Amino acid sequence: MEEPKRRGVRLVLFPCPLQGHINPMLQLASILYSMGFSITMIHTHFNSPNSSNYTHFTFIPIPDGLSISDVSQHSVSEVVALLSQLNINCAVPFQDCLLRLLSSGEAETLPCLISDAMMHFTQDIADSLKLPRLVLRTSSVESFLSFAAAVSISRQKSYLPISDSQLEIPVTGVPPLLIKGINTHDQEIVYQLLRNMVDKVKASSGLIWNTFDHLEQSALATLAQEFPIPVFTIGPFHKIFTASSSSLLSQDQSCITWLDTQPPNSVIYVSFGSIVGMDEAEFMEMAWGLANSKCPFLWVVRSGLVRSSERVEPSWPDGFLEMVKGKGCIVKWAPQQDVLAHPAVGGFWTHNGWNSTLESICEGVPMLCSPNFGDQMTNARIVSHGWKVGLQLENKLERGEIERNIRRLMVEKEGKEMRERVASLKEKAEACVKKGGSSYESLEDLIARILSF
Repeated sequence: MEEPKRRGVRLVLFPCPLQGHINPMLQLASILYSMGFSITMIHTHFNSPNSSNYTHFTFIPIPDGLSISDVSQHSVSEVVALLSQLNINCAVPFQDCLLRLLSSGEAETLPCLISDAMMHFTQDIADSLKLPRLVLRTSSVESFLSFAAAVSISRQKSYLPISDSQLEIPVTGVPPLLIKGINTHDQEIVYQLLRNMVDKVKASSGLIWNTFDHLEQSALATLAQEFPIPVFTIGPFHKIFTASSSSLLSQDQSCITWLDTQPPNSVIYVSFGSIVGMDEAEFMEMAWGLANSKCPFLWVVRSGLVRSSERVEPSWPDGFLEMVKGKGCIVKWAPQQDVLAHPAVGGFWTHNGWNSTLESICEGVPMLCSPNFGDQMTNARIVSHGWKVGLQLENKLERGEIERNIRRLMVEKEGKEMRERVASLKEKAEACVKKGGSSYESLEDLIARILSF
């Protein structure tokens, strides 16, 4: 690729240090670099990105004040506690770092800060330095609206604590979301984090989204009413600029060779991302559900997927590995975009993190949905009930239900119809990033906005 002409403008970006947030921030940085901006990435020591993959960026680590005991990410409460702690610990080091950059006397101008929405503390620091802040939100627009609705509900206290009888109540203005889609454990600390995130987004100078207009038209219309700030829908990021891998885990490329031996649309790919965990009983039900479906599968079983105090690696059910020999491929981590683009893959059993959901849509792969927490709940419901390009496992993991739903997705007429619908969305995703498309034009608007500061 030809080196773009430099604009003499440096952008400072600050990601939330979770895998699902680092990826899109680095993709956004690559897009902006390709548009002629210089890039400085401020990041925490925890989960620091691999700078060797991005030699054209400047990386500056800051202290995050975390100890080993702080960095567990295996439950909702642990992730929320981690994010809350980072918003406190990083404030002073981040401000000091920005001040150094602003006073460095470099020839390049520094017009604004771009930070992850979850790093809400950066808004007050940007304000104190009179530096505009653009926000990257790494979820769907629909799930962000559900969080905003949750904040409104929490302020009314009308649903707190949420009882079982309230779980099926629709949230006004956010169909097809139900109260259970925003219900979580440790509600008060969760809602405090969400309140801060939403309030500071409203105070920002603009919102950047890894989505595209056609996919979330009605949600974007609602967003425009509730958040009267500039909105830039420039996704899918990875279709604009294919960035270097920003995976924090080592990818096993051997699974691509295995996929090469499988018939078209025959394999179900199974991956629940970098944080979601499960107990041993759920893992056993998954294993037997996959085996009994008789469908070929590629299953990502990363270290720590199965919560156990005794073992790091999972214990396989008796006879399972022998039963699926030749039919199943099991790896610790996979190059997901390459897997989803492979012609052998006909379905994706996913936790419905937004990156995974969007990547599946972009490759025309229908989904089996097993959301765990956060925006995954809303994403799964939109996939299954809104766009109708997936099936949601509504109950706890049980081998019979798993087997039935895999077969519905992979071999029955219902799955074929979903494949046709998601193929249409794939076409729209490809069109929007081309010249004249909605994401292409929104990116031009974003560049103009940055240069106007």
